[in-house]
Amino acid sequence: MGEEPTVTMGNPFPPFSVFSLLILTLLVILTIATFLWNLLVLLTILRVKTFHRVPHNLVASTAVADVLVAALVMPLSLVKELSAGRRWRLGRALCRVWISFDVLCCTASIWNVTAIALDRYWSITRHLEYTLRTRRRASNLMIALTWALSALISLAPLSFGWGETYSPEQERCQVSQEPSYTVFSTVGAFYLPLGVVLFVYWKIYKAAKFRIGGRRRRNAVMPLPERVQVKEASRDPQILFTARHATITFQTDGETWREQKDKKAALMVGILIGVFVLCWIPFFITELISPLCSCNIPPVWKSIFLWLGYSNSFFNPLIYTAFNKNYNDAFRSLFVRQR
Repeated sequence: MGEEPTVTMGNPFPPFSVFSLLILTLLVILTIATFLWNLLVLLTILRVKTFHRVPHNLVASTAVADVLVAALVMPLSLVKELSAGRRWRLGRALCRVWISFDVLCCTASIWNVTAIALDRYWSITRHLEYTLRTRRRASNLMIALTWALSALISLAPLSFGWGETYSPEQERCQVSQEPSYTVFSTVGAFYLPLGVVLFVYWKIYKAAKFRIGGRRRRNAVMPLPERVQVKEASRDPQILFTARHATITFQTDGETWREQKDKKAALMVGILIGVFVLCWIPFFITELISPLCSCNIPPVWKSIFLWLGYSNSFFNPLIYTAFNKNYNDAFRSLFVRQR
């Protein structure tokens, strides 16, 4: 008699290869790093009084959404990845909670990025009208609308019976595949904010180009009166005009403080939008196409696109703190005090 075959059907977790263990380790590191980095940003904003104003409330709102993604969404998604066949073995109730938080937090993160882009756009193009009081009101309104819309999209399947998220026969837990909800959720969570951020960056680019062109025209050489003595500094990019008792200094070359600030803000918005698009567009394209055309996308690709979207929550704090020296100083002082 030969040996009886080993039964492995009851084992919910399949054996892992070296490659699978490497991927698992990277996902665990991504989850922990996303949580810790966003938590550090939140603690810094809470502890430093100068950060208790706009636009840091928008950064704080984004960090809250990204912390929740790392704390509530990514770990359960990781458990699903570990199970055989990527099946959901945690029951219907936890499935609904996970999907609701997934949609809520990811949508809030996306719309907060859009709010940051809008805030930078208005501060660059309307810096005289966009006062601190106006900016505070606008940012608070955008934060409220962001979370309200995110809650509406995430709770719609439960509130209006818009499709089921859990299939007990197949042990499958996913966002409702009802075509009408698919269009509503993907447009509200991604395609609408995508259109807004692309339009905003196009306007920022046009404004920056117009400002640079205007500065070059102002710096053109003009004929000077004979009474005015002109001295050109050898290193300092400015011209001194001395007329009788008054000395007037103005910038003629290089960038003013305002132009440097706007240029830096435009670069930050561009990188933030670029990373946001690269991270989320593969997931939302497949999420929209799959239910509408009944396409069968391999589960491994769905997982890759989903975790690529989650990684946006890791990149967000890296981007908007890298372009703000105050955050770097605050982080340094925080660690120095702790030691």
